[in-house]
Amino acid sequence: MLRQKPKFYRSESNFERVKLKTYIPKQDDVQGKWYVVDANGKILGRLATRIASVLRGKNRPQFTPHLDLGDHVIVINAGKVRLSGKKAGIKTYFHHTGYPGGLREERFVDLLKRKPEEVIARAVKGMLPHTRLGARQIMKLKVYVFNFCHFFVGLFIS
Repeated sequence: MLRQKPKFYRSESNFERVKLKTYIPKQDDVQGKWYVVDANGKILGRLATRIASVLRGKNRPQFTPHLDLGDHVIVINAGKVRLSGKKAGIKTYFHHTGYPGGLREERFVDLLKRKPEEVIARAVKGMLPHTRLGARQIMKLKVYVFNFCHFFVGLFIS
């Protein structure tokens, strides 16, 4: 025979009903900041996780998963980023052209020479939601190869 779960009854006289409301910020309530990140000598994955959390807005107390409350991030010295261990010679990036037999691959060192900003952008994009919200958040990332950009703010995170 199955055991029945005990039934618990609460009388309303024992406690007072209190309505608690969760604060959900509006998109217009939160002012976005600009952060400048120097990638010189930083490890790619650790840098990308910090950038992704700032882009999502997880560094704010008002973080809401379904709203874009993140800040803008500018990355400078993208060509000087590094990987830990022996991954620099092993790591490959894949993409497909859309045609039959169109799978293309490129090693990390080759992509770093050809398009260093793409290395950081791909790492950060993979850590963001793969939805329309993530597409909006990745647009707040600006990556530059050199240590100069035309709207340099002077606020560093690392």
